[in-house]
Amino acid sequence: MTAAVAVKRKRPISLGTVATHAFLVLACLGTLAPLLWAVYASLRTYEDTSINGYFSIAKSLTFENFSNAWEIGNLPHFYWNTFLITVPALVITLLLSSMVAFGVSRFSFKFNLLLLMVFTAGNLLPQQVIVTPLWRLYRLIEVPLWVSDSESLIDSPVGVVLIHIAFQSGFCTFVLSNYMKTIPYELTEAARVDGASVWRQYWQLTLPLCRPVLAALATLEFTWIYNDFLWALVLIQTGDKMPITSALQNLKGAFFTNNNLIAAGSLLVALPTLVVFFVLQRQFVGGLTLGSTKG
Repeated sequence: MTAAVAVKRKRPISLGTVATHAFLVLACLGTLAPLLWAVYASLRTYEDTSINGYFSIAKSLTFENFSNAWEIGNLPHFYWNTFLITVPALVITLLLSSMVAFGVSRFSFKFNLLLLMVFTAGNLLPQQVIVTPLWRLYRLIEVPLWVSDSESLIDSPVGVVLIHIAFQSGFCTFVLSNYMKTIPYELTEAARVDGASVWRQYWQLTLPLCRPVLAALATLEFTWIYNDFLWALVLIQTGDKMPITSALQNLKGAFFTNNNLIAAGSLLVALPTLVVFFVLQRQFVGGLTLGSTKG
């Protein structure tokens, strides 16, 4: 037994193993290179890079770009604008998607599969295709003053929230419906026998059992909605109402662009998503496989 273990330990490393590890190391470096280069550029002064170039050894490093980006870009204000869009869109998307998924997965009716296909098909449509018709439609929709200070959905955070709900509901419904199918039907049947209404079956029985998949989807959806750039740029016209990803344009000068300042601002903007990823990385990984199998 001992000899066999010794022989196994002395087994030479195969060429395939070395090639696999080398490929993974290079892939990781290729993925991290832009982020590391942005960190390096953000720590250099504009004078240093303008004289020596960006592909050079820095004469000195400083955190001045971060403080300047925080003050010049007025980042706290735009952080607040972003969370006013991200949090309502996230909560409403998960709530509505869980309701649709509950109806599709727990009840058998003629059009449940067609309904699920319609929700999923919405994710296949490129968002850029509907930019023009959606913008014209938003111009025609009047919004009450208690909802938004804008007369229409254009230049209103409500319009951005609605478009995120529309585009993200399909994916969430698909994942939640497949996950709910793994929950034994005997649980809802027993609750129905005990006199539980459909709402109690959904809210008090099924939804608590879906906490793992809801946590995974919340983590993924927060990242996707927070990082959105297109819809805020198209639908928001007032600079003070823009979310933080679109507000990075404020760091550009009229006659020249300080790329070191923009790199520092970009890192500050990406900080919340990085924190969410490192704290909830298990939910990120689990979110890639949840709902991929049927029970």
